[in-house]
Amino acid sequence: MINRKILVLLPLVAALTQTAVANELTGYAGLEARAFNADPLDTAQSDAGISASLSLEYYRDFDDGNQRIVASAFARWDSEDSERNHGDLGELYWWKAYDSFELYAGVRKVFWGVTETLHLVDVINQDDALENIDGEDKLGQPMISLLMERDWGTLEVYGLLGFRERQFAGREGRLRAPLPVDEDAVIYQSDREEKHIDWALRYSHVLGDWDLGLSHFSGTNRDPLLQLTKDGLFTPYYAQIDQTGVDIQTTRGDWLWKFEAISFKPRGEDRQTAAVGGFEYTLYVIGESVADLGLLVEYQFDDRRGPWSTASQNDIAVGARYALNNTQDTEFLLAVSTDLDNGSRFSNLEVTHRLNDRWLLEAEARFFGNADEKDPTYNLRNDDYLELELRRYF
Repeated sequence: MINRKILVLLPLVAALTQTAVANELTGYAGLEARAFNADPLDTAQSDAGISASLSLEYYRDFDDGNQRIVASAFARWDSEDSERNHGDLGELYWWKAYDSFELYAGVRKVFWGVTETLHLVDVINQDDALENIDGEDKLGQPMISLLMERDWGTLEVYGLLGFRERQFAGREGRLRAPLPVDEDAVIYQSDREEKHIDWALRYSHVLGDWDLGLSHFSGTNRDPLLQLTKDGLFTPYYAQIDQTGVDIQTTRGDWLWKFEAISFKPRGEDRQTAAVGGFEYTLYVIGESVADLGLLVEYQFDDRRGPWSTASQNDIAVGARYALNNTQDTEFLLAVSTDLDNGSRFSNLEVTHRLNDRWLLEAEARFFGNADEKDPTYNLRNDDYLELELRRYF
């Protein structure tokens, strides 16, 4: 029997025989340096390290623009943590526009959500935790999906074929759990394990100034529970869940209001809820400059407890986005999240600056302050760090 993942990619082979009307290959090579300002909790870890990355993206249009092939790949080499040496085929899919719907087949990345500090409804793709802990980087997901646009809104239906396990930092890596994770001892709630077929759907509609989204996912939870083994290691456990989500965004003059909420039900357990919402207010043309300043406030609520507990149960996040609007696209983003129950604090500063048309410099600083012993960030209390990355685009 043909493997389902291979079956999904078969249309790509046929499509490549068509005459192309447009195609483009882009990407970048990057060099990253990361330094921590405190000694590690584990002596096997280091205080600093460097890594190199390569990202490639390709698309090819044909059939008078009614079909497209998209491919992207990413790889990183790290000087300190061998587990962070990894590569991923982020996307490799075929798209075709029919009279009444659009069809996608292959490996894709799909993003859902509107809020800035937390993406509750975004459940399709697995986190690329080796790249970052913020959940912004994702692994590609094999799928077949349909998209239908009508006057009453847009409906998307997904069949997710095969599960991508999360990868974790090794013993030498920073920003990890207090004990190494044994990725060879993965446990699934489903008897079909990683072969379980998940499904999802999303309805979205624009009503005046309102962007509305309603989604549902049923299948293997992308966030594993880490269970302690008799060997003193953690092993990932992937449960079956049903998650219904809503996301809303509206613009009112200089105000941008955002909200996300989920109803989360693990198989055999009670239903739980989580929500995040707030606003971003933008001050345009600061002083006599062309710079803009956006002020951000979001509240995070999560009633999941026990093994499902998160770091965002009762938190307030405040931040600012300062865009110089210059030819270098210089931008600063600062956000500070504070747990209103125990005072644990997470601060994040990101800076981007384009040196010219080919070179980009990015900086990131993160601080885990006043971490309470019961807060998930307690394991990262010594992992404040500064990161610089230089990218060369082509």
